[in-house]
Amino acid sequence: MIGTVLCYVLLPAARLLQALRDAFFTCRKNLLLAKSPSTQIEGVFAASRGRSVPEEQEALLQQWLEEGIENLPASESVPAVRKVSVTLTSDWLEGSELLMTSLSDLNTSPEVTRCADQQLSELNALASSELQDHAVAELARSPAEETVTVGGSAPWAAVVPQTDHQTAGCADISVEVLNDDPAVLAWSLACDAETVPPVLPARPVQDAVPFYPVPTEVPYHEILWRDWEDLSVQPCVLEQVSKNTPLFEFRVMSYNILAQDLVEQGLDLYVHCHPDILNWNYRLPNLLQEIQHWDPDVLCLQEVQENHYWEQLEPTFKEMGFACFYKRRTGTKTDGCAVCYKHSRFQLISLSPIEYFRPGLDILNRDNVGLVLLLQPVLPEGLGVKAVSPLCVANTHVLFNPRRGDIKLAQVALLLAEIDKIARTTEGSYCPVILCGDLNSVPDSPLYQFIRNGELSYHGMPAWKVVSGQEDFSQQLYSRKLLAPLWPSSLGVTDKCQYVTLCQPKKLGRREYSRDFLLQFRFCDAACERPPQLVLLEGVTDAKPVASAKEHSAVTAVLKRHNSLSFLGKQCSGVIQHGLNLTSVYSHFLPQRGRPEVTTMPMGLGATVDYIFYSAEPVESKAGECRRLYKDGALKLLGRLSLLSEDVLLMANGLPNPFCSSDHLCLLASFGLEISSL
Repeated sequence: MIGTVLCYVLLPAARLLQALRDAFFTCRKNLLLAKSPSTQIEGVFAASRGRSVPEEQEALLQQWLEEGIENLPASESVPAVRKVSVTLTSDWLEGSELLMTSLSDLNTSPEVTRCADQQLSELNALASSELQDHAVAELARSPAEETVTVGGSAPWAAVVPQTDHQTAGCADISVEVLNDDPAVLAWSLACDAETVPPVLPARPVQDAVPFYPVPTEVPYHEILWRDWEDLSVQPCVLEQVSKNTPLFEFRVMSYNILAQDLVEQGLDLYVHCHPDILNWNYRLPNLLQEIQHWDPDVLCLQEVQENHYWEQLEPTFKEMGFACFYKRRTGTKTDGCAVCYKHSRFQLISLSPIEYFRPGLDILNRDNVGLVLLLQPVLPEGLGVKAVSPLCVANTHVLFNPRRGDIKLAQVALLLAEIDKIARTTEGSYCPVILCGDLNSVPDSPLYQFIRNGELSYHGMPAWKVVSGQEDFSQQLYSRKLLAPLWPSSLGVTDKCQYVTLCQPKKLGRREYSRDFLLQFRFCDAACERPPQLVLLEGVTDAKPVASAKEHSAVTAVLKRHNSLSFLGKQCSGVIQHGLNLTSVYSHFLPQRGRPEVTTMPMGLGATVDYIFYSAEPVESKAGECRRLYKDGALKLLGRLSLLSEDVLLMANGLPNPFCSSDHLCLLASFGLEISSL
């Protein structure tokens, strides 16, 4: 790199220059290699172009010159003050290799050319030609310094040396002198600040780091502003709450906070982000501040890195008044799900972590997990003898793979079976349920419809279509299709998403007939008529039954076999159901913008994959209407934090950004749980 420094110094007698030769050379070495804590020197070299030299620094220079003159022999005379131009030519810089890191290497460097008065015009001409050929792009910044690494050299800071006629953008060093030699102070005053010269157009220098103008700061607060939607003032809600029924109000947040390990494993997904905003030390305070600002009572987190949870998140949440539970993904995965609740608002009744991995089952061979908690709300004092129903809270993160909708469906079925076990009351009904999570499925996909409508006919459906909207694989010739049964009976889960061991027993009061009682009717007219749909087996199902015990046993065996075939046919129908009556907090559409809501934005494409479902009461729908309608029951939706659309997130450079430190938006809803008298 060619550096040219033009400065003005006072030219004393020849002997004075000879005596101070080493001082100037040491000064230059110190300036090029050292960094100084001295704010006096550092301030001079960090000064912007056109800034005047402070008076105290001029006084120091004058004092140094006077001291040097006093040390001269009396016989020496001091000539008139003249101007000298000291030039660091490219040959001198390359030959001495001043950018080395040890001072011992500099001891072998050639001396700086000292120019006499008669050489001043030649040096000025040389400086002009070098500026035209090797001008460095000027860094327009003040007052703060920035450092630039050029070709493996030491850090350089922006400064603008000046002459009477022209100015070039030049690299100045972040100085740190090794001593407080007055010669160093004198050299630091080597800029002429009396006039502001015109700025020459900068040309790029080979191997220089390109600098781009700093863009105008994006108003993230304004772009990403999210309104709080108060739903308690809507007529349908007012009608249900106007009975003077007290409510236990609480807030629930669901948030995929983006595990740092997943960031580092998939940097290609975040090429639009500045590396600094992807750093965990930057993201963590942002995430905690956001959670603390919205102040949820129940917090469901996904993609929580295990070491970050135990070392940072859990201690912080406990200080915020949360009780926390965590479940890491199985296998070698380092992240998982967490559910936290404020112990001043809820008490834990039961906890059930779920692992979706089942050895030997291809339909459940992934490491995703979930958590299901049963919480008892803590009523405030002064309400008298009141009661409130327990609350079931579930949190999960379902498999991402868009091609394996069959696995996602099986994982959700396992989760619903666990919720069915935890939320079921002794009377056979369910306590209120809130289901949060990243389901990696878009609204109106078959998986979404299954959760909301309680039923899905999946037989023959392409696996990718179960999560239609993530990716479209309809053009593939051979796609995986879902076949019934979706999972084997060994899993112990029925097609109603219930554990076999917990299925409802037979209704009480049902009549049971003894064998002897039924045998009394074996020769009745109804028994002698063969039903049209009954398969004709000679001696077994023919029209002439006999009363022998042997043949009666054969008839009994056929009936048992027929019953088992009917049960198996029901299992193989390709229809799964659940009876939890869940609906979504969000409508997934922004009517004021005419655009769909977005909860995440992978690769610049917005999508909704995060949800909060809650228990509601179904409303009788019109004939032929597939979508189930709901109204609030004991659990009422009182408000929600609005979501954003894709075009708004694009204005903020997508997700993550300096304002939102995850690639997902948080979901927040306010609920009211009816409080009843005992």
